[in-house]
Amino acid sequence: MIQTNLFDSTNVLLDRYRRAAGRSTVSVFTLLYLFAGVVVMSPTLIEAQDSLSVHDTLTTSELKKRSLEELMEMDITSVSKRAEPLFEAAAAVYIITADDIKRFGAKSIPEVLRLAPNLQVAQVDSRQRAISARGFNSTTSNKLLVLIDGRSVYTPLYSGVFWDAQDLFLPDIERIEVIAGPGATLWGANAVNGVINIITKSAKETSSNTLLLEGGGGTVERLSGGLRYSSSIGSATDYRMYVKYFDRASSKFSNGNEAQDAWHMTQGGFRMDADLTEGSLLTFQGDMYDGKVDQPINDDLTLTGGNILARWTRSLGENSQFQLQSYFDYTKRIVPGTFTENLGTLDIDFQHQFSLFSGNNLIWGVSYRRADDRVGNTPALAFLPPDLVTELFTGFLQDEVAMTQEVKLTVGSKFERNDFSGYEIQPSARIGWSVADRQFVWAAVSRAVRTPSRIDRDFFVPSSPPYLLVGGSNFTSEKLIAYEVGYRVRPHQDILINISTFYNVYDDLRSLEPGPPFVLQNGLEGTTYGALLAVNSDITSWLRTGVGYCYLEKKISLKSTSKDINKGEGEGNDPKHQLKFSSVFRITENLEADSWLMFVDNLPSSSAPVPAFVTLDLRIGWKPVADVEISLIGRNLLAERHPEFGAPVNRKEVSREFFGRLTWSR
Repeated sequence: MIQTNLFDSTNVLLDRYRRAAGRSTVSVFTLLYLFAGVVVMSPTLIEAQDSLSVHDTLTTSELKKRSLEELMEMDITSVSKRAEPLFEAAAAVYIITADDIKRFGAKSIPEVLRLAPNLQVAQVDSRQRAISARGFNSTTSNKLLVLIDGRSVYTPLYSGVFWDAQDLFLPDIERIEVIAGPGATLWGANAVNGVINIITKSAKETSSNTLLLEGGGGTVERLSGGLRYSSSIGSATDYRMYVKYFDRASSKFSNGNEAQDAWHMTQGGFRMDADLTEGSLLTFQGDMYDGKVDQPINDDLTLTGGNILARWTRSLGENSQFQLQSYFDYTKRIVPGTFTENLGTLDIDFQHQFSLFSGNNLIWGVSYRRADDRVGNTPALAFLPPDLVTELFTGFLQDEVAMTQEVKLTVGSKFERNDFSGYEIQPSARIGWSVADRQFVWAAVSRAVRTPSRIDRDFFVPSSPPYLLVGGSNFTSEKLIAYEVGYRVRPHQDILINISTFYNVYDDLRSLEPGPPFVLQNGLEGTTYGALLAVNSDITSWLRTGVGYCYLEKKISLKSTSKDINKGEGEGNDPKHQLKFSSVFRITENLEADSWLMFVDNLPSSSAPVPAFVTLDLRIGWKPVADVEISLIGRNLLAERHPEFGAPVNRKEVSREFFGRLTWSR
């Protein structure tokens, strides 16, 4: 029987084991949660505030007033870790602005990410998402790096992101910046197929509104609300505090029965920005959260955690700046009947930018990360050893040289030392050419790796011999060589056309080799190629539209030494075609009507096929008075329910949803 990914394969193996041993210690359902990335889950592009430059950001109201042409001239920093115009960035980038988030009526970060045409985002159940760029999509996607204000939310458990724990007060987000393609030279391991940078507003920007209160409810988001208080201390220090809460209903099966996976979460946090001296900025921020998720068999799944971050940015002159940042992140996940995890992560990062000569920009940096992972095992499965401390040492160097006034060449590399695979080198070369006033061509060649995780090396089923499945003691990094070419053109000041193509070559991908016991190995290789076309236009001063089309081909094959039981189908389930269309329409100064249409092609996996689907979302926004806005949102309006991901057996479906929200600020 062909399975789509590791958790499906393990469920089948557990069934065989139970029948042989006569045991029923843990349900297949709860084990599925582990590999899906939901077991521990309860609850475009560029990191300006991790930039080495110190500059004021645009307020949301200013952003709304800027034309499309002016938006393309906004500085971004995630591609090269320095400020550069978006139009001249040598990468496939997309920006989701604060106004996009507000007008979409989003309730969570994964929901916001559906706006990015260069991402694949699928909803699995009430809280579980499959999110990836350029293929390999699954609930345990492990080739996409996600940052929140410079804090990596990567987990060493499976080299991915637990999306349920990544929540923010959405009005505090300045923009979300998405790179499709490798970003490993600057950001390191696991920035293989893409990087997502979530950037929150500075406290100075939100201090103009002392209070912001929003609340709402509907058919799926039964209740949600948030409160933010902002103020200043003197003329040089601004701060804000927030608290938020949501209660979400269970997802449903195809027959309409509830899946009993409702959940709720409370979160609070703060941010402070202080201008110490001219050219010197200190940022101090943190968050805490606590949530519970219903489970149909065992007790509630619970998760708690928090983080605290400090960043000092200092200008040393016209062409020299440095940044020192440190954060600590703690998460605790209790999954009754499966396992418990306590993870503490400490990260220290330094980077320095300067120029050696005119037309040159050199940036280098070093960082250290320590992760203390403690797992409480169960008879059904185990991570051995249960307690593991890992350390990551990194350094990078990147040099940009203006070959001519129109052509810039950027070369660099990341150098890492990790406890799983040892030393890794991840170089890249990018070239950008302004061929005309409104035309830009770029190309890049990069090497990136996905380092081993605890599932790859330390995973055992059951927790004691004889084992049915074991991690590969010699499992090494998955490797990528990526080739990219892109073209941007503005045929008119109100029209932007973005075209990017890629060809990726992968080696040492994860396979599940037959036993006994079954073993995780690097038995697969493959290629992907595809293209993205995005067209944005300001039709008039009151109508803006966007169209994004993504094409993807993926070919995974077994090496001569592999007998992968999934026949190469364990590496994600991806649509070949994806089309997104948006229109934001300002009817009057106080009335908005917005729409989003999305088509996703069928998912072809033989064990988890999903039919193609089309969704339509609508929003009406009305400001009866200056400080109050009322929004009415309809999601997935074309069908009562539809599936987006997962095997047909007990698959949850996405329901039609209606939601209302009231926002007040002063």
